[in-house]
Amino acid sequence: MSVTAQLTRTLGAARRRAAAIVLLCALPLVAGIATLAWRFAGVPLAAGFVLVGLATAVWLASRRAARFDRAWLTRRLDAGRVDMDDSAALVFARPEALGALQRLQQSRLRARLASTPWTPAPAPWPKRGLAAAWISGAILIAAAVWWPPITPRADAQARAMSGSAAVDGTLVLQSQSLRIEAPPYTGQAVRTQTELDAQAPAGGTLRWTLRFAPQPQRVALRLHDDSEIAFVRDGEDWVATLRLDQSWLYRIAVDGDTDHILARAQPWRLDAVPDRPPEVRVRTPEETLSTYTRGQRAWALAFEASDDHGIASTAQLRITVTRGSGEAITFEDRTMPLRGRGDARAMTFATTLDPVALGLEEGGDLVAQLEVRDNRVPEPQRARSASLILRWPPPAPVDADGLEGLARDVLPAYFRSQRQIIIDAEALIAEQPRIERSAFEGRSDALGVDQRILRLRYGQFLGEESEGGSRPPPTDDAQDAPPPARKPLPIDDFGQTDAPAVAADDAHAHDEDGHAHDDAPAAQGAAAHDDHDHDHAPQDATTFGRADDVLATFGHTHDLPEAATLLDPKTREILRGALQAMWQSELHLRQAAPREALPHANRALELIKQVQEADRIYLARVGSVLPPVDPTRRLGGDRDGIAPRAVPAPDLESDAAPANAWRALAWHDAPDLDALIAWAQAHPRQVDDPLALLAAVDALRRDAACADCRHALRGQLWRVLQRPLPAPARRASPDAMGTRYLDALQEDAP
Repeated sequence: MSVTAQLTRTLGAARRRAAAIVLLCALPLVAGIATLAWRFAGVPLAAGFVLVGLATAVWLASRRAARFDRAWLTRRLDAGRVDMDDSAALVFARPEALGALQRLQQSRLRARLASTPWTPAPAPWPKRGLAAAWISGAILIAAAVWWPPITPRADAQARAMSGSAAVDGTLVLQSQSLRIEAPPYTGQAVRTQTELDAQAPAGGTLRWTLRFAPQPQRVALRLHDDSEIAFVRDGEDWVATLRLDQSWLYRIAVDGDTDHILARAQPWRLDAVPDRPPEVRVRTPEETLSTYTRGQRAWALAFEASDDHGIASTAQLRITVTRGSGEAITFEDRTMPLRGRGDARAMTFATTLDPVALGLEEGGDLVAQLEVRDNRVPEPQRARSASLILRWPPPAPVDADGLEGLARDVLPAYFRSQRQIIIDAEALIAEQPRIERSAFEGRSDALGVDQRILRLRYGQFLGEESEGGSRPPPTDDAQDAPPPARKPLPIDDFGQTDAPAVAADDAHAHDEDGHAHDDAPAAQGAAAHDDHDHDHAPQDATTFGRADDVLATFGHTHDLPEAATLLDPKTREILRGALQAMWQSELHLRQAAPREALPHANRALELIKQVQEADRIYLARVGSVLPPVDPTRRLGGDRDGIAPRAVPAPDLESDAAPANAWRALAWHDAPDLDALIAWAQAHPRQVDDPLALLAAVDALRRDAACADCRHALRGQLWRVLQRPLPAPARRASPDAMGTRYLDALQEDAP
């Protein structure tokens, strides 16, 4: 035998040993896994595991054997034989490819191997690895053989017993199926499943098909609100159909019984997945408000709309062009159809508008808004994008010489006009049947606030002041006893309702209603000035009553010729009547009665139009001059006039049911489950998973002594409990040094 053949035989033996080690480690593991599969899933799955396991083991063994190649043998030969002169690679080289010196060395190496054959030591067997593999396989096989039988689930017991009825005549469920048909507009295929829990789009149709042996007298679906849907017998089957408009928990009652034939610890669950409204996002421009540049003829718009079941390919672009300002503003509305591009569930709508062609003028706005709709049947859902505004700035004010400090280029202040309040009130009345009472009251109150702002805006022309001065923040360390009498402050910036008593020898003081103006509206038409007092004592008593010094005597005025608009008496009376109508409109809007507020709002609009047509003289506006603050008040530590305010307590009545039930479960008392169910049905948005809460209530109702059921229900209630509002932290009491400092301030105060 040649030297090369002998070395090749040695290499083959090493490869076979490496492959045997891998196979001996893998075979017990494959056998154990296959036994488990046979025990729990049957012979077909076990055979599949055997084939896959053996194929994997053979592949790993071949990869392991491939590592023993001629390069490995050369390294072992050089390491094991010193006489190889680190030239063992020449033994396997072809002589014709070598030089003279290399051929000489090759002949010497082969002669040495022929005279002294070389056999490498075999690789050791991995005893620990083999032992671990065989022990693991034995454990898996033993676990599969001696594992106790598994009790089938309640809804699988019927399938396990299918094929024949019990000998004693007991009803047995032989087969069951649930067919789910989603609404056609969703594009989802019809599917059939054997599980009776289902999740389907809202508006879909569910069809149950059950087969019993022997046949029962009556079968019905019993929903969690105790309503029932009767099954109809169709040959050997019982069939029931339900349109899934909301989520339900249900059980199947056979001959009026839900606890024996189809007994189940938890009711089956039907989740109605609502169709989400489409979403619209603005891609271009990046800013909501853009400024028109002179000569601009293109305004690019791009929107992206998405929906879970698809969007209509055509959308409407609503375009509004405004002209004028104030109550004289005019609107021109138009719509433009846009066709989208892309997938039905994510479309892009783009267009370019010509502002000049659309009629945009200086001082006007061009407003664009995209409205899309989805494919829901019968009533599609609509969504609108954010309003995009292209504004042509108004011309710079003229005759501003000498008023550089007051004339500024600013955007106009936005507040609702009387016409907008009327339109919003009419829209609110139309939407009243479709929205919740709390939302209706909130929107009506917001309109009342807008009406108040507009009333105060027009009231400035009659010399009125703004209402609602700043109030002091509530404190938790204010004294409970009433503050002692004090002298009136120059400015009552705390806005107390009742002014403190003052000494009789004071020079002058107002009554608790403030000071009235000759041109102030009637009691219903304007707000009384009760937010500030003024020290209007004359400097010289001999000047009292002189017409020229009346304004200087009684402080600042709100109808200075330099600070207001001069109106003739007739126009002032018309404006006063408009303010009275606005007051009545605000009153009814604040009381959530927009229908009663509309006549007053319309009356105010008519009077405002008459005022706009009257002649007015506009004078230069000057800055406001506030009365000085009394310096004796600074750092005086005087807390008179700061009244404690009670923080409004949270509404605990609406959330009493879950809190009471949670406490009753903690003390092992009987909770009021009916009140809890009523609360859950009345407040579905406050519960993350209403069906899970109802299922926990149902489990406790069926077994009042179940401790796990009580813990599960208590855990569900913990998620819906309202956390109490944190109380304001009490201010730290001053130390001895601070107390002495405050006392010294009180003693030095005049």
